[in-house]
Amino acid sequence: MSNVILFGGHGKVALLATRILTERGHRVTSVIRNPDQQDEVRAHGGEPRVADVQEQSLTDFAELVRGHDAVVWSAGAGGGSADRTWAIDRDAAVLSVQGAAQAGVDRYVMVSWSGSKLDHGIPQDQDFFAYAQSKMIADAVLRDSGLQWTVVAPSTLTDDEPTGSVDWDGSASQVPRGDVAHVVADVVEDPSTAGRTIRFNGGGTAVADFLQQR
Repeated sequence: MSNVILFGGHGKVALLATRILTERGHRVTSVIRNPDQQDEVRAHGGEPRVADVQEQSLTDFAELVRGHDAVVWSAGAGGGSADRTWAIDRDAAVLSVQGAAQAGVDRYVMVSWSGSKLDHGIPQDQDFFAYAQSKMIADAVLRDSGLQWTVVAPSTLTDDEPTGSVDWDGSASQVPRGDVAHVVADVVEDPSTAGRTIRFNGGGTAVADFLQQR
């Protein structure tokens, strides 16, 4: 059993990952902004911790993650304003990486986006630019952190029924949130995925086999 702290704990992927991890015997502390979400987090097996990631300093993040075995970052602005996107998807994510390093929490799993690359190709005058740029920056910081990092980078998320299988053929596609949660949980448990960026969409390869192939 490991102690996992998961940021963005009320998100759909996060709730599903919390359920999978707790059913496998792990303890999940779910960081949420809204105290009204505590009961739903508990219903999925997590232990809620109320903290607004936009308000946390580097010291705050270090104290939040201290004593845990792994950090999972699944927080995001969720299509809010560009300012909020920069604040959460870039600034808070980066501070959480720095906080994990400061607190000596070596394992860090970032839930990102399959297009998170230096050449993501999103024009600067488009609303999506703030998200693409923020994800690219946060992922780059994580890769340079010295932590045992893994970037989980799915394509477009859907609410379709999960299949337990994924793939990556390089083309834009979709993947059920339940399958993303499955990948997150397997990555948390598998130290051999450290140092890897795992880009994927829906497909026909069982998650465990896919992770061994990539």
